[in-house]
Amino acid sequence: QTKTGIALLYDEVSENAYDIRLKLTKEVLTIQKQDVVCVSGSEHSANHRTVTLRRQPVGGLGLSIKGGAEHKVPVVISKIFKDQAAEQTGMLFIGDAIIQVNGINVESATHEEVVHLLRNAGDEVTITVQYLREAPSFLKLPLGSPGPSSDHSSGTSSPLFDSGLHLNGNSTNTAPSSPSSPIANEPKYEKRWLDTLSVPLSMARISRYKTGTDKLRSNAFEVLALDGVSTGILQFYTAQESADWLRAMSTNISDLTLQNMKMANKCCSPSDQVIHMGWVNERLEGTDSSQLYKFKFLALKGSSFYIFSTPPVSTLDWVRAEKIYNLCEVLFKIHKLWFADDCWLQANLYLGIHQDFDLEDQRPYCFSVMVGHGKSHYFNVELGSELAVWEKSFQRAIFLEVQRTGSKTYMCSWQGDTLCFTVDFALGFTCFDSKTKNVLWRFKFSQLKGSSDDGKTRVKLLFQNLDTKQIETKELEFQDLTAVLHCIHSFIAAKVASVDPVFVDSQSIARKYMYSN
Repeated sequence: QTKTGIALLYDEVSENAYDIRLKLTKEVLTIQKQDVVCVSGSEHSANHRTVTLRRQPVGGLGLSIKGGAEHKVPVVISKIFKDQAAEQTGMLFIGDAIIQVNGINVESATHEEVVHLLRNAGDEVTITVQYLREAPSFLKLPLGSPGPSSDHSSGTSSPLFDSGLHLNGNSTNTAPSSPSSPIANEPKYEKRWLDTLSVPLSMARISRYKTGTDKLRSNAFEVLALDGVSTGILQFYTAQESADWLRAMSTNISDLTLQNMKMANKCCSPSDQVIHMGWVNERLEGTDSSQLYKFKFLALKGSSFYIFSTPPVSTLDWVRAEKIYNLCEVLFKIHKLWFADDCWLQANLYLGIHQDFDLEDQRPYCFSVMVGHGKSHYFNVELGSELAVWEKSFQRAIFLEVQRTGSKTYMCSWQGDTLCFTVDFALGFTCFDSKTKNVLWRFKFSQLKGSSDDGKTRVKLLFQNLDTKQIETKELEFQDLTAVLHCIHSFIAAKVASVDPVFVDSQSIARKYMYSN
């Protein structure tokens, strides 16, 4: 199904906006601009048309003009009156820029100069015109066909007034002149929407933010293709229109991403499937502590979480990721922007993982992925629906990896002894001597009642003894404590999900937010 509509293309340099038409299909977004084309007759270039108008006793030249050099735009035809001289030629259109009047170049002339020339040009006026494809929106030119003859010029319709030339000029001829009409062999012209740019949506990305800032564009966004080609800034007349187009384009991009994932998964083993991938913005801390965002492409595949600067297109591209993390050792977290509750899973209650980022950042739909050695990545997406998909995808990818792996063992130490600590999906926690392999202690997941750590290497795990009901404290030191804590969290979360999947769904923060909206 194709979606079409009128929008504006905003030029940041000139700060002008131009009327365009958008055409959205499943795979391509096309930008169209209006132009005048020759549809029959001799093949004249439609770029420049020279037309002779015969001034009529009633109605004059039958057109109005706007613009001029004082406004940094050419003088353009802003109205054409029905059944009068300009319309009868069949060769003039609203939006035509006047280049010459009776051989005199007026491209740099002011509005008044052109009005004066046209009014004093005699009964036959020859004008050369060229259609202005990028007429600034402040001219408020109608996009449709010529308006009715009752639509007289008015000083209130635009910051630039229409000068009506449908009245008599300084004509010496009082007899009615023959009407201006197209000759049989004359070329015929039509105003049409022509394709000027096609942006493939496969792996494309959308940005609603002004470059290098956290400022959201008002009812506007840009679409960037995989090869970096940009639509420019698409501006919409209402917030509703902007939201509708944003949603429609995002849906088509997501559907194509899904197709790409299915294609990629045909070449991958069942244990190395792509669960989800897509564009996000990553917040980078600038040297002057300013917050900078950069596009990144994330993927959840097999046992790993990947961060790319550009999407992987071939199987060989997967090795050139900027970062690769084991899924068992990352922690996904949605940020408290509007959410009242903040527990991803019951595991958060077992482990005191409450690392809050400063939230001076005003972007909505943010999440972070905490990784080993206390480091983290902070991301933002454009839509709440995307946030919900990332939340669910991380859960699914982590749960699958936990079940595939079954257990993970880490080297640790306590009081000079080198030990091994195993997190096992079926058995829970086991600690044994690395040399003798003797088991020192073992507890089920349900026996873990809490934990505390020094934020560096040391952790205290609090277990409840099933016989005595007393709390036993086990202290261990790890080289990468954060990775171990995330691993414990992942295994407990996967265990809860296997026992009570409904509970897991009930904890989805992003989906709760979407439904409440």
